[in-house]
Amino acid sequence: MATNTESVDLVGDEAATNLARAALFAALVGAFAYVSFPFPVSPAPVTLQVLGVFLAGIFLGPVWGAAALVLYLAAGALGAPVFSGGAAGFGELVGATGGYLWSYPLAAGLVGAIAHRGAALRDLDAVSAPLLVAAMTAGTVVVYAMGVAGLYLTLDLTLAESVIQGAVVFLPAEGAKMAAAIGIVRSDAIAAR
Repeated sequence: MATNTESVDLVGDEAATNLARAALFAALVGAFAYVSFPFPVSPAPVTLQVLGVFLAGIFLGPVWGAAALVLYLAAGALGAPVFSGGAAGFGELVGATGGYLWSYPLAAGLVGAIAHRGAALRDLDAVSAPLLVAAMTAGTVVVYAMGVAGLYLTLDLTLAESVIQGAVVFLPAEGAKMAAAIGIVRSDAIAAR
């Protein structure tokens, strides 16, 4: 008895494409982690990782954007040097900046859900700049809420010190990352025409 396997797809083309895109964005966030420098008024460094979180949510949507950041965390926990400044290992996920890291899949999913108004991807030309800003602002709230909680739980800081050192001092940088994300999204939309 012969078995014909020529028409069997183990993984559909769409799933394979989405997984490859998620892996690409996980690598992008890992690369952005190398753009890191200490911030004298905070125990957390300044990095471009949140820009990658924004872009994953916007370009991949809520499901695959979040999946990309889960892949990123898994790679880092397993030893790939993809965390801030090339750090790696599970210890990073339970250290002072672990709250920020754990927030990334949730933030990417939220950014994607707001930008695309649900789970299905919309054409980015139809997503207004104010909606993108609202989506990224919501993602920023998630990142900083969890980041501040992580600082508060792991360091000897008061809640007020955690909020100031873990969120308030970074707000201007987040505004710049939002502007960069909008520029990237709009330049991609123009290039696609």
